[in-house]
Amino acid sequence: MLAVAAASQAADSLGRDWYRGIIRGDVSAKKLALVFTGDEFGESMEPILDTLKQRKIVASFFVTGNFLRQPPLRKLVERAIAEGHYVGPHSDKHLLYAEWEARKKTLVTEEEFTADLKKNIADLRDVGALKGDGTVFFIPPYEHYNDDQVRWAKSMSVTVFNFSPNSGSNRDYIREGDKKFVSSKQLLTDILMYEKKDPNGLNGFLLLLHLGSGRKDPFHTKLGKLCDVLSERGYSFERVDRLLREK
Repeated sequence: MLAVAAASQAADSLGRDWYRGIIRGDVSAKKLALVFTGDEFGESMEPILDTLKQRKIVASFFVTGNFLRQPPLRKLVERAIAEGHYVGPHSDKHLLYAEWEARKKTLVTEEEFTADLKKNIADLRDVGALKGDGTVFFIPPYEHYNDDQVRWAKSMSVTVFNFSPNSGSNRDYIREGDKKFVSSKQLLTDILMYEKKDPNGLNGFLLLLHLGSGRKDPFHTKLGKLCDVLSERGYSFERVDRLLREK
């Protein structure tokens, strides 16, 4: 099952949320990061890579062990690395870390969290990601976590971040038939309207999209248009590790 946290609160002056996860970069620079997450589904990854390559755009991909254990998807991860994208962890087994309605209630032990994340990171290193000794950036499964996971991750030299809220881009996983379903055309409209509405536009934004969900109207068909319009509006695209380098 796929789900996404509401994450509706505004970032503080450091670009962090109530749980100390980073949710925005420098709002003074006209740069944003495209962030793609994947667990069991990955049908959009190849066309996403094609779209980015055509426009010479770098992005960031965060995948689970469940994703990597599928040979065709593993090959696409290797391609993403070869093409210069950041590839980071999204957990090994896509665990739910905290209650949905009582987010402060942790559902995993520190030992379970650490073992699962270490497995994911090790498997990513095996395919050539996360080279060097720098900070590892990590977007938790379901984009849902609390202070415990942020603290535990920090002890592993791992930085927790989440998507910048309120653009609505994170709804692209919702399938047809669900009452919350939003068409790809509407998602594109909403993102571009939000860019106009936010006082800082999409400066420093962490724009979340998914690598698949099984829906029949995937957002990757609108990704090229999104990139083109944002480029026309003066934005450049950066990898998460570079956008958040100073955080």
